[in-house]
Amino acid sequence: MEISALFIGLILSLGLCDLSSVLAVNTSGDGLKQGAMHTEDRTVAEFSTEASSVKCKLQGIVRQPAFSMDGDYVIGGVFSIHHYMQTVDHNYTTMPEPQKCSGSIKSRELRFARTMVYAIEEINNNTELLPGIKLGYEIHDSCAAVPVAVHVAFQLANGLDTVFYTADKCSQSGMVMGIVGESGSTPSISMSRIIGPFDIPQVSHSSTCACLSNKQQYPTFFRTIPSDQVQADALAKLVKRFGWTWIGAVRSDSDYGNNGMASFLDVAQKEGICVEYSVSFYRSHPRSRIQRVADVIRRSTALVIVAFLASGELRILLEELSREPSPPRQWIGSEDWVTNPDMLRFSFCAGAIGFGIQQSVIPGLREFLLDLPPSKVAASPVLTEFWEGAFNCRLEKSAATDESVCDGSEDIRTLKDLYTDTSQLRITHMVYKAAYAIAHAIHNAVCQDTNSTTQCNKISRIEAKQVLNQLKKVNFSQNGYDVSFDANGDPVAKYELVNWQKTESGSIEVVTVGYYDASLPVGQEFHINKNISWVEGGSQVPVSVCSDSCRPGTRKVLQIGKPICCYDCIPCPEGEISNVTDSPDCFPCPKEFWPNTERDTCFPKPVEFLSFDEVLGIILAAFSVGGACLAIITAAVFFHHKTSPIVRANNSELSFLLLFSLTLCFLCSLTFIGAPSDWSCKLRHTAFGITFVLCISCVLGKTIVVLMAFKATLPGSNVMKWFGPPQQRMTVVSFTFIQVLICTIWLVVSPPFPMKNLTVYKERIILECALGSAIGFWAVLGYIGLLAAFCLVLAVLARKLPDNFNEAKLITFSMLIFCAVWITFIPAYVSSPGKFTVAVEIFAILASSFGLILCIFAPKCFIILFKPEKNTKKHLMTKNQS
Repeated sequence: MEISALFIGLILSLGLCDLSSVLAVNTSGDGLKQGAMHTEDRTVAEFSTEASSVKCKLQGIVRQPAFSMDGDYVIGGVFSIHHYMQTVDHNYTTMPEPQKCSGSIKSRELRFARTMVYAIEEINNNTELLPGIKLGYEIHDSCAAVPVAVHVAFQLANGLDTVFYTADKCSQSGMVMGIVGESGSTPSISMSRIIGPFDIPQVSHSSTCACLSNKQQYPTFFRTIPSDQVQADALAKLVKRFGWTWIGAVRSDSDYGNNGMASFLDVAQKEGICVEYSVSFYRSHPRSRIQRVADVIRRSTALVIVAFLASGELRILLEELSREPSPPRQWIGSEDWVTNPDMLRFSFCAGAIGFGIQQSVIPGLREFLLDLPPSKVAASPVLTEFWEGAFNCRLEKSAATDESVCDGSEDIRTLKDLYTDTSQLRITHMVYKAAYAIAHAIHNAVCQDTNSTTQCNKISRIEAKQVLNQLKKVNFSQNGYDVSFDANGDPVAKYELVNWQKTESGSIEVVTVGYYDASLPVGQEFHINKNISWVEGGSQVPVSVCSDSCRPGTRKVLQIGKPICCYDCIPCPEGEISNVTDSPDCFPCPKEFWPNTERDTCFPKPVEFLSFDEVLGIILAAFSVGGACLAIITAAVFFHHKTSPIVRANNSELSFLLLFSLTLCFLCSLTFIGAPSDWSCKLRHTAFGITFVLCISCVLGKTIVVLMAFKATLPGSNVMKWFGPPQQRMTVVSFTFIQVLICTIWLVVSPPFPMKNLTVYKERIILECALGSAIGFWAVLGYIGLLAAFCLVLAVLARKLPDNFNEAKLITFSMLIFCAVWITFIPAYVSSPGKFTVAVEIFAILASSFGLILCIFAPKCFIILFKPEKNTKKHLMTKNQS
């Protein structure tokens, strides 16, 4: 009673009839009378209870199976043998006519149904599997329609008997032990919801919707074909493997297409694949809907199309596309159509690639399929319709006067049809394995395997639930192929990678070019062992991207309002690189590196300093050495003529000291040339500061001597006694010692040091000497400037005093040049970049040194060498008197 009540509840919940026509309950003291009507789709059972027995009667029309055979245990089968269900208009006043199938027979589905028959007959002849027990079958045609599949599910749960009795309650004697089918996911979902509460196991050979792995909703569903979730993962990895990031997506508007495409798009998004469009349709939609889908494909820029379609939908779409061919497209197919031989007639899809179920061999199947004697054909309405359609004739019993009659010369072996084509058994083998899986589950429920024999209990009856529990545990090998189910009722996922290739005759054939094994480690699932023929028979992998890859040295910038695969390539900013293709960002080079012209590699920045190898360094070094040589030659001339009046009259001791200091000034500029080092940085500034102070001190001493000499000529003056040679030496030493002290403090507190200047130029490194302490550097320069200014003032004061050979005027000119050089040095030094800072400093040293030696000593050397007549005491005295 519980099962019957649940059965009626299911009818109500599915909307197959209204409550008033289903249930009438009359209660009396003797028992309970309950009625429920089922008209074709609505099977109604009348229950009457008596003391001794219960009578169960099925009312309405029973849907006859396409193929059936009695047995100890019956296995149901549901296949979409016809294309459509005939549409019936209901007036709700009379009982509707029985649902009928329309359209031609699908030869492939007929082969599936006959394969199930062959498997059960093979099992019955097997002495090891279910010995002594005969399996029966009840195979129905669902017409590829959900309502029919639902009706068949109810009928398989009740049996074909219209009246049966039992002593205690309505039994389950007519219930099948398991069901093979359906082919489509949507009918399988509806069937599983109906038979699930009755614990009837369902093993599908072709329903791949990932949703069916949900054991909370479909607890009795199993399948011998992998789930679409695995296929979706495989398709996304296939698309990614060949670098296709811009694709179109077409799907069936059904559970199979919608769920499969949703799984694919989810994985594709994670793989960085973009979808230009995603459209759907169903075979029953109006042609305008199909045309819109075809137009989307024709207008699209994506070369690759992923088609998650059932064969029926794809056939309709390709027929529409063939009316107005679109540019060549690379089709990526789901297993439902990519191995379907019926699709190979669409030659513009040559090069299609996708995943198919593994090919297999079923010994003896072809002979069984071809074993169709006239008596067997005539006994089956389905085989009769197939025969008449295949040979375009009518059997005698149904022949009309104006139609040809089959004369018996028809030979099915010569028929080129999907029914007889066993060259690539894929889904057919899934049917074969499904039948064997249920048989093994029944075997495990009723038989006991001993060491040498198998004992099966034919007397005791088992329930479908026992078969369900055993089906979860089955693990066997049939013809070399393993069969087992995981916790979700799914098998181990293995696919063949198939490719549509043109033969020499111009026809298209399905060629296996590799395989995909989901059980292998990540990255090793694919194995391609043959060449793939691409769209239009090309050997090169087609390119399907929204934007070309960004080369190294650029970065991707997404285009506004478009998917992430559509972007512009922007060159990396200055100082940054990208060293990979399609880099989303550029990254800066390390501080001491700089990009190459292409901005894809960081190279060490060139190090720049004033070296002896470059022209500027050579010129400055030459002037430095030349100046030192000039000072030495001048000293030699003075030394050679040290007794001459002009040398003696100009304080020869200070002159020699001045020439020595000028030699050092010229030579110290050499320390500024070359790669800075720790010792050269400390030496260059301190040597420069000390030698220049020594030089200025000597000039200052000579200026004071001129002034003192003038005062000494006045009557009663004894000034020279207080500024004689000892005082002159002490003056020079004192002034120089102060500079030595400043330099010493500078070197101790914060000495100069070599450094890499990365701020002046971005693309190169300036190797220079850091001042350490800027105060120390400017203190050295300031002290030199102070002495120079003091010396200039004294020289200006003494310029008109009568003097030997215009000494005061010469000093004045030299100090003017010295001060002018160093005043202009300051802004030039601060503003000059890189190695030119050093060049400015060297130039100032050389210019001021040459100014001193030329202004002070050149006139004297000229007189000594070229005007010896003026180098006399008489001439000196005459000049002084004048």
